[in-house]
This record gives sequence, C-alpha cells and structure tokens, in this order.
Amino acid sequence: MRTTLFSVGDVPVVLWTPDDDATGPRPLILLGHGGGRHKQDPELVALAARLVGEGGYAVACADAPNHGDRPADAELDRVVADFPARIAAGEDRAALIAEAQALMAGRTVPEWRAVLDHLRQQADVGAGPVGYWGISLGCGLGVPFVAAEPRVRAAVLGHGGAPNLAAAAAAITVPVAFLVQWDDERVPRGQSLALFDAFGAAQKTLHANPGRHGEVPGHEHDAALRFFQRHL
Repeated sequence: MRTTLFSVGDVPVVLWTPDDDATGPRPLILLGHGGGRHKQDPELVALAARLVGEGGYAVACADAPNHGDRPADAELDRVVADFPARIAAGEDRAALIAEAQALMAGRTVPEWRAVLDHLRQQADVGAGPVGYWGISLGCGLGVPFVAAEPRVRAAVLGHGGAPNLAAAAAAITVPVAFLVQWDDERVPRGQSLALFDAFGAAQKTLHANPGRHGEVPGHEHDAALRFFQRHL
C-alpha cells in the first residue's frame, strides 16, 4: 500500500493507494476519523489496508479542525474547555459534543469537498465513484458532508445521534450502513436509533453490536468492505 501525504489549502490529508502503477479512475473512499484521533490513526490505517488491498480502492483521510497536524483553533479550544463546567452545571454531555461537532462541520464540509476535487484530479485516483466511512466524530461531520456532496454514492456511518443531524440525514438518499454500540456511554441509544430512522435512504441497514462507544468489533471492517463492493 502506497502512502502519500499532502495538504489542500490548510488541510493535511493522507492518501493510500495500491502498490501498482495503474492510473484511475478507481473508486475512492473518504474516511472520517474519531474525536481526539487523526488521519493516520492505527485503526484507520488498518481499515485503509483492507479497502486498498482487498478492494483495490483509493482511500483518503483529512485531519479535522483541532486534530492531527492542524494548528490549534482558539474558538474550538474555548468550547471544549468549557465542557467540564457546563456538565457540572447539569448540561447534557451528548448535546455539548453535538455543539462542538456542528461548529466543526461548518468548516469541514467545504474543506472536504475541496479535498475531493483535488483527489479526483490525481492520476492514480481519477473521477471514479466515491464512498464515505466515518463513525463518532466522523459521523457528526460526515452526515452533513454526505448530504451536501452528490458525488458520494454510499456511506458507512455510526456512533452518532445528535438531533441536529436529522435534517441533513433526511437529505441523504444513497445507501447507508449505520453502526450502533448498544451500550454506548457517549451517545444515547435512542438518539442513535432516531438518527437511523431519519436517513432518507431507501437502502439503509442498522448494525447493532454490544459494547461501549469505542468497542467496535473487527468484523465491521469486513462488513464495510462488502458494503462498498456492493455499492461502488
């Protein structure tokens, strides 16, 4: 698997492609990393290796604001720094996370669309079909991105359920696979199920697994590969 690091504007990006000299177009899958993680998180690299090695896809991930190689963002730092006091005052943790994700999504949607423009001009990617995979923060930012980006043909999302995502979810009509951790301590189960219900896709599948927020079973990578093979 070939790894290429570059930036689009101020956004650091990693691209993984097969170790061959083939040119595009080939299917491209964009990955959205989780909160507190980054574009080369080991779990993402492992998923990318499966998608590249077994699917022949190009796979890319961009650092979200205040993550990875991006500089500190004063506004986001302030919002997150206020969380402990606001939680102590009785505010809901899930609502606070949703607030921060909505602030980031206002930036990432146009950023990721510019990244996609750039990637599709590369000889080893080309203008092939596009998929999206993102859970946790990758879901909170991914739902508005997929809703806004008509080039995305299929999406794996999950570990999210912010009510403010419902309108964007309703605008998503491409096939969706949605992951829920049944014992998620960060996202109330009812909110996750409500978000799944809100998706406008005629083809949508719910994958529910026991465990807490970060305890994603390895077989979900198998399922993601099969999902993209069906729809891209």
